Amino acid sequence: MKATVAKQELKQRIRIKVRAYDHKLIDNSCRQIIETVLRHGSEVIGPIPLPTENRKYTVNRSTFVKKDAREQFEIRTHKRLIDIMSPNAQTIEALTNLNLPAGVDVEIKM
Repeated sequence: MKATVAKQELKQRIRIKVRAYDHKLIDNSCRQIIETVLRHGSEVIGPIPLPTENRKYTVNRSTFVKKDAREQFEIRTHKRLIDIMSPNAQTIEALTNLNLPAGVDVEIKM
């Protein structure tokens, strides 16, 4: 009996994964999401910072001769995780109508 109750409580959760290249942009977006959810009366867990993904690219500086001269570039992808417990219809509607800045990727799982 207790296991079915726990499963029902877990099903009533929305998990939001937010990704961006700029850490200030992602923090502002997370704050905006959390304020919206709290305004509509749901409980929020997070934002939980996930490990930053670093992608490095090495490129030749010269086009033809100088093989030893290289440049390295790095792209950092910052990630945050937000859980919304027991969301209601108003919360879901407010999240779909939320305008986040360009450069922020939001992935929502129910």
